[in-house]
Amino acid sequence: MTTYNYSRLSLAPMLDLTDRHFRYLCRILSKNMLLYTEMVTTGAIIYGKGDYLSFNEEEHPVSLQLGGANHEHLAICAGIGEERGYDEINLNVGCPSDRVQNGSFGAVLMRSPDLVCDCVKAMKDRVSIPVTVKTRLGVDELDDYDYIHSFVAKLRDAGVDGMTIHARMAFLKGMSPRENRDKPPLNYDRVYQLKRDFPDLHLSINGNISTLDDALKHLEYVDGVMMGRAIYQNPYMLMDVDERIFNQKPSRRMSRKECVRACYPYIENYLSQGGALKHISRHFLGMFNTCPNSRQFRQYMAQNHYREGADISVLEKAMSFIPDEEISAEQ
Repeated sequence: MTTYNYSRLSLAPMLDLTDRHFRYLCRILSKNMLLYTEMVTTGAIIYGKGDYLSFNEEEHPVSLQLGGANHEHLAICAGIGEERGYDEINLNVGCPSDRVQNGSFGAVLMRSPDLVCDCVKAMKDRVSIPVTVKTRLGVDELDDYDYIHSFVAKLRDAGVDGMTIHARMAFLKGMSPRENRDKPPLNYDRVYQLKRDFPDLHLSINGNISTLDDALKHLEYVDGVMMGRAIYQNPYMLMDVDERIFNQKPSRRMSRKECVRACYPYIENYLSQGGALKHISRHFLGMFNTCPNSRQFRQYMAQNHYREGADISVLEKAMSFIPDEEISAEQ
């Protein structure tokens, strides 16, 4: 069985949230967890004018999530991702947004398992790094266990190195992308059953996992746990990840303020290149959510971090509202 210890806990790909700035903050907090990019479409990489693949060397291990359905284009993009230094390539087969539906990829691909297998094989033939798939339990009427079992079996036979399964259905008809995040009922037991049926396949679970206690419970049944919005809303919970999930006690525990200040060299470098503070500082708004005066912190940030010329003095002033007492990470 192929094992990737770093995927015992991973950061879920989230559009407009898990950019390289937030991933940098996550790496300050945890040295071991796997970080995913936002989904990047093959069209953006091949035809776009911007650089959609930039990341910081400090982010490793980091996985590039691709969106697309053309196996040749996916192979090209996977190759570019490997050349750029990514540690893993992940194919999105679970996103239910209108954008991916119009492009016939994401969760739409659950209707075409043979096509997904062709895509995986093409990427595997191109790169030497792991190729994984993130998907759901089913789509629309394809909602029984036999279907997802067959889907996973075909991908295993195609050589996929691992899968992350969001323990919900995707409904492309009659449900918005936002509703798809929360409304379809969770079925963790079905993911556990898949792990029992495919013991040699590296399998991670995703979906409404909000604490490290929850993650540890899931790790009794699967190989990895993916968390998203809970981390974004309270990034400081990651301060406990290396010790609790990866059994590596840090030499020194950092406070929330110290974690933010550890980003200052990165921020100053970004500002010196013409970047705006708000592009990074927006990701700090959840760092003090459980602290006294967190509202004042957020208010000051909201009023000042977007201003032209804003620098780390804005962060220092905002943090001055927060008492210095240390608070445990998962509070």
